[in-house]
Amino acid sequence: MAYKITDGCIACGVCISECPVGAISEGDIYVIDPDTCTDCGACESSCPSGAIIKG
Repeated sequence: MAYKITDGCIACGVCISECPVGAISEGDIYVIDPDTCTDCGACESSCPSGAIIKG
């Protein structure tokens, strides 16, 4: 099950640099492509606002 980014996202960009497969896209609230996500959890542990959850 891929991770997802909730409304708590502050668009800081930390998760993008942590994703080893480039599954995260920028925007007002960032988005994780579930087909690309490898479920590694690097984004969740790096998110300063706690906006990334297992989804």
